Amino acid sequence: MANKKVLIVTGDAVEALEIYYPYYRLLEENVEAVIAAPSEKTLHTVVHDFTDWDTYTEKPGYLIQAHTSFDKVNPADYDGLIIPGGRAPEYIRLNPALGPIVRHFFVENKPVGAICHAAQVLEIVRDVLQGRSMTAYVACRPTVESIGCTYVTDTLHVDGNLVSGHAWPDLPGFMREFLKLLNR
Repeated sequence: MANKKVLIVTGDAVEALEIYYPYYRLLEENVEAVIAAPSEKTLHTVVHDFTDWDTYTEKPGYLIQAHTSFDKVNPADYDGLIIPGGRAPEYIRLNPALGPIVRHFFVENKPVGAICHAAQVLEIVRDVLQGRSMTAYVACRPTVESIGCTYVTDTLHVDGNLVSGHAWPDLPGFMREFLKLLNR
């Protein structure tokens, strides 16, 4: 997989495992991994865990550097896209530069990995997702269905160029399937 380049789009409050695991897994495969955010800055991650609450808990996590900003990204320079979850998707989707980036990967049929709350980002490109199927964190089921996709209850799902995962426990399979698509 040498000479491949993958874009990871995120922002503050990205789930720590959902950015660190893909980032380092790509580097391990000699894939250049570039983290883009609304601005080039040090990002704050969060740790989501499943305890005895009815929902997940959230605690501050590690810091990670965004290498570039959305407005500087030329998506044609990348072979694949990963969208981590956490709370970042709910606000990065409001950035006007993000929609054209995400749309490019679907129009060009390049691999897209969307995990957990990443479905919130996909709302901004709903027209290219009509009739597709995907999974996401269970609380995002209404989002998945509102963008015209069929929600799959499996925690890992592949539909064409889209690999989707439920949450961070699904990262091994998520990255395995993403890397298969990237290497095709």
